[in-house]
Amino acid sequence: MSAIGQVERKTQQRVVKLFRDTLGYDYLGDWTDRVGNRNIEEGLLRKFLRERQGYDEALITRALHLLDKAAGDTSKSPYDRNRDVYSLLRYGVKVKPGVGENTVDVWLIDWEHPENNHFAIAEEVTVAAADDKAHEKRPDVVLYVNGIALGVLELKRSTVSVAEGIRQNLDNQKKEFIQPFFATMQWVM
Repeated sequence: MSAIGQVERKTQQRVVKLFRDTLGYDYLGDWTDRVGNRNIEEGLLRKFLRERQGYDEALITRALHLLDKAAGDTSKSPYDRNRDVYSLLRYGVKVKPGVGENTVDVWLIDWEHPENNHFAIAEEVTVAAADDKAHEKRPDVVLYVNGIALGVLELKRSTVSVAEGIRQNLDNQKKEFIQPFFATMQWVM
């Protein structure tokens, strides 16, 4: 590995260390070779909803279906998908437990008790491209809250302009690359 790569790696490790050691995020690992990386890590979200929020499996399954539907609705613009996901994050997922039963709010984020949420960080998150002819993309750092990817950090060394990092994030959001991954993002830096 080149000296430049080592310097970049050290900077990334410092960022991960800040989130892990100072902010208390769980470290999910280097996901370069992990298959099936998504913006909604179902296992983590299910665990949060079951263990920390106390929802039963039927409600969890229905809420996840509605979240996946909002995030994956390719008939809508990326802006509209992101707005719909934000609404579910902020105001809860309206779920009917059963036929004829009243709607229940399933809270994907515990806004009243933020310390109950599960904060996690992963690095080098490889995401398959939407188009078979395009290549995968790999955001440097992804921040997850309860298994939902809410933030992406693209790190650049000091000799690279900020514009290059912005361009890379915009390219990643193109339809042929990993646009669906950004449906849940609330923070891109």
